[in-house]
Amino acid sequence: MKEMKFEEALKKLEKIVSDLETGDMSLEESLSRYEEGVKLSKVCSRQLEAAKSRVELLMKTGGKFDIKPFEGSSEEEKSKARPKRPKKTEDSPGLF
Repeated sequence: MKEMKFEEALKKLEKIVSDLETGDMSLEESLSRYEEGVKLSKVCSRQLEAAKSRVELLMKTGGKFDIKPFEGSSEEEKSKARPKRPKKTEDSPGLF
């Protein structure tokens, strides 16, 4: 079976979520739609990872990866990408 395009998979996934949120389906139908949604989610994840790898490869310069956030990235997405260390204070217990 040929894998569907990202946009098509995402559109179907959004429809499934919308349908499940209404609560108008039987339990069996809800479970079936949920299972389909999980599969579509995996399709989208695989395609996003492949796209990310391609972007990183295109950004390769001088034998090193120069990975930068997309210019359209929000500040929230940028902060999620870099976990912050807690600030050390005199009151906080430390190892030394």
